[in-house]
Amino acid sequence: MCCRPPFRDIIDVMENEPATSVDWRRDGTIAVITVDHPPVNALNNAVRRGLIDAFTHAQRDAAIEAVVLTGAGRTYIAGADITEFDRPPQVPSTSDVIAAIEQVSKPIVAALHGTPLGGGFEIALACQFRIAAPGTRMGLPEIKLGLIPGAGGTQRLPRLIGMERAMAMILSGETIAADEALALGLIDAIVEGDLVAQALAFARRMLAEKRAPARARDCDERLAPLRAEPQKFDEMAAAHLKRARGLKAPACAVEALRGAIALPFDAAVEREWAMFLDLRAGDQSKAQRHVFFAERDAAKIPDLPKDRRAVESAAVIGAGTMGSGIAMCFANAGIPVTVVEMSTEALKRGLDAAEKNFRATAARGGLSASDVDRRLGLIKGTTDIEAIGAADIIVEAAFEDMAVKQELFARLDRLAKPEAVLATNTSYLDVDAIARSTARPQSVLGMHFFSPANVMRLLEVVRGAQTAPATLAAAMAVGRRIGKIPVVVGVCHGFVGNRMLRVRTAAAERLLLEGALPQDVDAALTKFGFPMGPFAMADLAGLDISWRMRKAQGLRAEIADSLCEIGRFGQKTRKGFYLYGEGSRTPQPDPEVEQLIVAASARLGVARQPIDPAGIVDRLIFPMINEGARILDEGIAHRPGDIDVIWIYGYGFPAWRGGPMFYADSVGLSGICERLRAWAATTGEQRYEPAPLLARLAAQNRGFGSLADAAR
Repeated sequence: MCCRPPFRDIIDVMENEPATSVDWRRDGTIAVITVDHPPVNALNNAVRRGLIDAFTHAQRDAAIEAVVLTGAGRTYIAGADITEFDRPPQVPSTSDVIAAIEQVSKPIVAALHGTPLGGGFEIALACQFRIAAPGTRMGLPEIKLGLIPGAGGTQRLPRLIGMERAMAMILSGETIAADEALALGLIDAIVEGDLVAQALAFARRMLAEKRAPARARDCDERLAPLRAEPQKFDEMAAAHLKRARGLKAPACAVEALRGAIALPFDAAVEREWAMFLDLRAGDQSKAQRHVFFAERDAAKIPDLPKDRRAVESAAVIGAGTMGSGIAMCFANAGIPVTVVEMSTEALKRGLDAAEKNFRATAARGGLSASDVDRRLGLIKGTTDIEAIGAADIIVEAAFEDMAVKQELFARLDRLAKPEAVLATNTSYLDVDAIARSTARPQSVLGMHFFSPANVMRLLEVVRGAQTAPATLAAAMAVGRRIGKIPVVVGVCHGFVGNRMLRVRTAAAERLLLEGALPQDVDAALTKFGFPMGPFAMADLAGLDISWRMRKAQGLRAEIADSLCEIGRFGQKTRKGFYLYGEGSRTPQPDPEVEQLIVAASARLGVARQPIDPAGIVDRLIFPMINEGARILDEGIAHRPGDIDVIWIYGYGFPAWRGGPMFYADSVGLSGICERLRAWAATTGEQRYEPAPLLARLAAQNRGFGSLADAAR
C-alpha cells in the first residue's frame, strides 16, 4: 500500500513556495479561485500547489463565507498534465488538493465549462456543489491511457450517481454532456450567461437557504443495495470485463470500484492510488500514453497555413458501401453533401444503406429520431455529375481502377469550382498520376477512408507531389471536423497502412506453407491483441477482391489464389480459409483447406514443421516493422508515431502495445534485426533483410522513439 505524506506536512513544505497559475480574489464574502494555466488548465504541480494555497487561504479567512472554483479561458481544469506521468510522483498530488478542499468548512461551488476531465473532474466531485455552462462535457477518461482515476474518482462518482452508471463512465472513459449530468444528479444546475456571475449567485442562494453542504464521500445511500447483495456488483462488472481482453486497467478499475462497497472510504482511496501508481509504471499505460501523444503529433504538419480554406459543402462521387459511408460522415458533422451515381438504382441503394445505418444507430440509442431526420436531410442524391459544381470538397469513391479515376478527375476538373478540394478515396493507387489528369494538381490529394467509413476513425490523407499546403490544410481540418483521426502520408503503392498489410499478408501465407494452419495464425494474433486474425479478416473482406488486384499486377499468393480458383471467396460464399454455417459469421476450420495447404507445401518443396504462437507473432509483426522503417526512410510517413496511429485506428493493432513502431522499441531493434536476417537466410527472400534505417538504429542502440523526439 502506498501512503502519501500527511496533508499538514505538505502545507508546511509549501509555506515558502510561491503559487502560480491560480488566481484568488474576493467578491464580497465569497472567494473566487480561478485556475489560469493555458491552454487547457492542466493540473500540473504548480496548479496543484496554487489550489492548495488558495483553499487554505479561504478556510483561514474568517470573512469568507463560500468559495467558487472555476477555470480561465476555454475550459475548467481539463485533466492532469500527462507529461508528469513519466516522472516520480510529485508532492502535492491531486488527492492533496482534494484534502485541502474537504478541510474547508464553507460551501464550495465548482463552476464547470469546456471539458472537466480526469483529475480536474475529481476535484469538482470533491466540491459540495457543481454548476455547468451549456455544452460542458465531463468525465473520467483515464482508462484510455491504461490508467484508473487516482484521486478518489472511483469512490465519489458511484456515491453521487450510483454504481451502474459510474462503472459505465469509468470503464468506457467516455464523457457525458451537461444535460445528462444534470439528470443524473451529478451537477446542480446548467446556467446561461456569465458563468462566474452565475456561480456567485448560486453560492449566495445556498448561503441564504442555509443549505448544509454535503461531501460526496459521505453520500452512501446509493451504495447500500450493493452492500446488501454484492453478487450484483460481480454481475455488473462481468458484462464490462468481457470487452476488456488483454487490458489491465479495466480489471483494476473494477477492483477500485469494489472498494466503494467493501472498504472504508479512506482505505478504498489509498487502494485506488496504489493501483493507479502500479498501472502508471506499467508497459500498457506507457504504450497508451505514447498513442495519446502520437495522435496529437499527427495533427502537426510544419508547413501548413494557419488560415484554413472553409469547407461548408461536400460532394461524394459513388454511392457504394464506401461512398454512402463517407456521405454519412459529412452529414454527421452537419455538412450538406451531394451524392452522385451513374444510375438511379445504384443511387437508391446507396441512400437506402445510409438511412438504414442511421436508423440502426437510433435503435441502439445513439441518435434521436430528429437527429436521423436532420442527417438524412443533409444528404442529396443525383445522377447529374454537374451538381458537384458548388461543393467545397469533392471525394471520389468510384471503382478502384486507374483509368476510371483519371477519366473522372478530368471531368471534375472541368466542373468543380476553382478553389474546391479534389480528393480520391483510393486505397493504393498513385495519387500523382490521378492529379496529372487535371489542370490543377495542386488541388488534388488522397483521402483514404477505412471501411465502414461511417465507423472507422482513421483517415490517411495522401499528400501528392504537387498538393498545395492550403489543400492539405483543408483536408486535415475537414477530417477532424467529421470525427476522423487524419494522418498525412506520402504517395507509394498502398501508402502506409496497406503497404505494411501487404507485407504481413505475404508473411502469413509463408507461415501456412511452413507448417501453420489458418486457425493457428489467427489464434496467435488475437491472443497478441488484434480483434481478428489475418485469415478471418480476409474471409470477411472477400478473398476475390485481393485476388483481382494481384492478377492485375501479375502477382500470386499461392494459398489464397488457390482458394479463389475453386470458388472459395470467404463469408460471401460460406467458404474461404474457413467454413461458415448458414447465416453464421463464426469461422470453422475446414479439412479441405488443410489438405490444400499441405499439398502446396509439398509441391513447392517446403518442409512443414510446428510453429509456436510466439514465433507466429514475430513472423507477422517483425516484417511489418521492417517495412515501417523503409516507409520512414523514404519520407512516406513523417514520424514513427504516425505509423502507430494508422495501425491502431485503421487495422486493430492493440493500443496497449503502442503500435508496431513503439512495440519494436519495447522488443529491441537488435533482436528484430537478428531474426529478420535469419529468416532471409532460411527462406532466400530478400524482403526479410533488415531495412537500412532499422539496421542503423540497431547498430547505434537507438529506437524509433529517438526519431520522434528529433521530429518534435
